[in-house]
Amino acid sequence: MWYWLFKYIFMGPLLALLGRPKVQGLENIPERGAAILASNHLAVADSFYLPLVVRRRITFLAKSEYFTGTGLKGAFIRWFYSVSGQVPIDRTNADAAQAALDTAARIIGEGKLLGMYPEGTRSPDGRLYKGKTGLARLALQTGAPVIPVAMVGTDVVNPPGSKMWHFGRVEVRIGKPMDFSRFEGMAGNRFIERAVIDEVMYELMRLSGQEYVDVYAADVKQGKVDLAAKSRPAARMPEAAAG
Repeated sequence: MWYWLFKYIFMGPLLALLGRPKVQGLENIPERGAAILASNHLAVADSFYLPLVVRRRITFLAKSEYFTGTGLKGAFIRWFYSVSGQVPIDRTNADAAQAALDTAARIIGEGKLLGMYPEGTRSPDGRLYKGKTGLARLALQTGAPVIPVAMVGTDVVNPPGSKMWHFGRVEVRIGKPMDFSRFEGMAGNRFIERAVIDEVMYELMRLSGQEYVDVYAADVKQGKVDLAAKSRPAARMPEAAAG
């Protein structure tokens, strides 16, 4: 109930006023049945605008930190994410990552729409970063179609690092479902999983128009990668991923 109240009464009208959202490809979202929505990640607002334009309810896997805060603010955030149907996941180690995939598989098994950000974190500079293979493994294990979603303009309405929201224009571009049944039974093969996620990221690059950077966004944020040394005039996906 709270999900729909937030969408249509408490937050939806304000989000619509701020971002004037425009959606393309809405017909690519199935009316029923499970699917994985694989989206680029520019801002926190991505998790608000995508559910706003999609008729069906979307369940996102949210980092567990959102559910462990203290004080009045922590309690409110925990309540908000809980009543809006988001599922907490622990991302601290390999066992936690597997538990997150098990949770995601359960959601898909219930015939729901699962929202995932294959980059694993928000882009530090608006570019599209290397995808993590967890989404690929999930798609291969469950057989659920992967629907690429490009969010455009959310980082203008909700600039990363800022508590202020601004007027802008948000566009949601939904691509056609991607079927990976040709790789049935190959979940766990890291080469196949890399090929699958690269194919998804290529489609996200095509839909969003973002420049692709072949490193993990988390590594850039943690200072593990010298991005200047890896920058190229025109970064491209591997040819195998581009088909």
